[in-house]
Amino acid sequence: MADRNVRNAGFTSSGISRGSLASSMMSQEARASQGGVHSGGPTATLQEMGAKGSTHSSGFTSSGISSGSRASQMMSQEARSHGGGIPRGGTTSSVQSISMGGKGGR
Repeated sequence: MADRNVRNAGFTSSGISRGSLASSMMSQEARASQGGVHSGGPTATLQEMGAKGSTHSSGFTSSGISSGSRASQMMSQEARSHGGGIPRGGTTSSVQSISMGGKGGR
């Protein structure tokens, strides 16, 4: 389910789909950083997982983040770097939201 939701949002094995949530996110992220999409950011992370079909196996599932997974490590690292919380619109929250079918992932 999580992998399908990521594909439905426009993160596919052949790239980001035109006119999709993915293309909107990429455009917004590029504008915010004066022209580029940073490695490790929400767009790059979702595209990598969408291309590989690895969202679920990374621990981002349709029912939440799996304990002991790559996703839980990402969440812990992001929380530490932001003083204990996960920022809205950050990598972890964006990937998890789309994995669960939110933000247009259904």
